[in-house]
Amino acid sequence: MAAATLVRRLGRSGVLPLCCRPPAWDRARGPPPSPLQPPGLPLAPCRSFSNNKIQVELDESSGVAMMKFKSPPVNSLSLEFLTEFSISLEKLENDRACRGVIITSALPKIFSSGLDITEMCGKSVEHYSEFWRAVQELWLRLYGSNLVTVAAVNGSSPAGGCLVALSCDYRIMADNPKFSIGLNEAQLGIVAPFWFKDTFVNIVGHRIAERSLQLGSLHPAPEAHRLGLVDELVPEEKLMEKAAAVMAQWLALPDHARQLTKTMMRKAVLDRLVAHREEDIKNFITFISKESIQKSLRMYMEMLKKKKS
Repeated sequence: MAAATLVRRLGRSGVLPLCCRPPAWDRARGPPPSPLQPPGLPLAPCRSFSNNKIQVELDESSGVAMMKFKSPPVNSLSLEFLTEFSISLEKLENDRACRGVIITSALPKIFSSGLDITEMCGKSVEHYSEFWRAVQELWLRLYGSNLVTVAAVNGSSPAGGCLVALSCDYRIMADNPKFSIGLNEAQLGIVAPFWFKDTFVNIVGHRIAERSLQLGSLHPAPEAHRLGLVDELVPEEKLMEKAAAVMAQWLALPDHARQLTKTMMRKAVLDRLVAHREEDIKNFITFISKESIQKSLRMYMEMLKKKKS
């Protein structure tokens, strides 16, 4: 989406854009006194908030928020979904009570099916630009978040859904061989952009990423764990319990040290997209507008319709 559009939407939601954030404080030591909050008194209760696509609940006692995708049937990353995700995450970033977020799905058997194909088929150049900017924005905010981010992958997670999980600090997946995860863009005739690739390589290494990306592989949960694509497998009924335990372990550390380390590890990858953001958008528009790609997407959508019927 256009940057001005996102800023306006953030402003209407009471959210500060990244460029307008106040300096970070050490959440492990607690927030600085608020001029509206007398020192020594507990923080006022934080609001839980939901919108059309995402449900967010913040537990002030633990400092942990739960972000659940609720966009049936398969949590596709539409323009609306992407916008709501960025706004929700920014709200949590600016909430003094929040130190970490667990990202999961409210729908059974699916974490996220990835980018919404309908947003990339038969639309205008302006729409493609707005959509791809929103995809970039989600990744920049999540991959660069100061919060501890834990993905509780409770279903299949192809393509863009995999990217969301990869962008988190830790990934726990339900131990179900029917669930799969991977960047399978090649199967649709699409090429994963360099920042998808960089994120993937940083998790599993160059050789595994190279083979998986070329083949457009979707890895069943046990294989994903073996490859290092997810950090842990747990029984489905234990997934949220384990996510909470992992979050507590990460939050036991001083925030400032963890945040600075995370920035050091991820800055080069983030900076690369920031430096080439407009070029990346132009490349996406050129690629997605090709008739051969549009034909491939139309065929894929027809196949999905037949499956539903």
